[in-house]
Amino acid sequence: MSHDFSGHAHTAHSHAPESQIPLRHDWTVAEVKALYELPVMDLVYRAQTVHRAVWKENKVQLCSLLSIKTGGCPEDCAYCPQAARYKTGVKAEKLMSVPEVLTAAQTAREAGATRFCMGAAWREIKDGPQFDSVLEMVKGVKSLGMEACCTLGMVTDSQAKRLKEAGLDAYNHNLDTSKEHYGDIISTRTYDDRLKTLERVRNAGIGVCCGGIIGLGESIDDRCGMLVTLANQEHHPESVPVNALVPVEGTPLANNHKIDTLDMVRTIAVARILMPASMVRLSAGRQQMNEEAQLLCMMAGANSVFFGEKLLTTGNPEFEQDMAFFEKAGVKPLEPNVDKPVTQ
Repeated sequence: MSHDFSGHAHTAHSHAPESQIPLRHDWTVAEVKALYELPVMDLVYRAQTVHRAVWKENKVQLCSLLSIKTGGCPEDCAYCPQAARYKTGVKAEKLMSVPEVLTAAQTAREAGATRFCMGAAWREIKDGPQFDSVLEMVKGVKSLGMEACCTLGMVTDSQAKRLKEAGLDAYNHNLDTSKEHYGDIISTRTYDDRLKTLERVRNAGIGVCCGGIIGLGESIDDRCGMLVTLANQEHHPESVPVNALVPVEGTPLANNHKIDTLDMVRTIAVARILMPASMVRLSAGRQQMNEEAQLLCMMAGANSVFFGEKLLTTGNPEFEQDMAFFEKAGVKPLEPNVDKPVTQ
């Protein structure tokens, strides 16, 4: 028997990182809620202990996210300003050209980004010229020496295979919230649809980027349930984005309260303890945090951030501001494929 950092004895179920911290895939919501509700300093200490054991150097991956197809989405995600049915001031635009996207990727690379993520406001990928263009974008980003990530909605097995052949490193498809709370947020696709997309991506050999959003009106049980769903997958997602809702006028969640910083810290810390070898990404909502709050999230186990001028349709701190902050704090950017733990 071995012990995890929640204090529970268990048997290791899968290949552990070099640090020999066992990776569990049998968490219960009760266990995770007990972690979440620890005094925050105790929780952060446990998470940082796990983090330092796996990620030997305290480095942060810098990712840049570009909306390659903005607005006009047929889905009804209650938080999203890109849904066509909501009046949010987001104008529906056509898919960007391949040269436009690669110019943006080059700019991000020069600013220090090692991963370039491309997001399109689609319910699902449709085969045809637009998908062919996305494949060229992926190839182009890879030719720049960057990791390539896409979030394009639902995919078929054959589409996932073509993305893999183009060189795609990761596919983002968030669960958003727990299965129990999901129906209150989205009705145009099911929770199982999301899980099937993740399975298709994984089967194609593409890395999985999957997390969620806090501040959707969910309970603590919902928050913990989402993390349990992620951690109990056969393979932990390589990347787990933790987003704070940025309420947007015109969406059904426009009047939701801003999430408390400590809720972000707790969620990130629990994600780190549950999924030691995953990149935990401090994502949407970072612009609303001061530098001290961001550092506390990093202490809790966040080792990746989105940076740049735009995070889809919500603002994100500018390159220079971020780089000055990292330099002041002594946070060093992670280089591609360097110092990563042994994967599962």
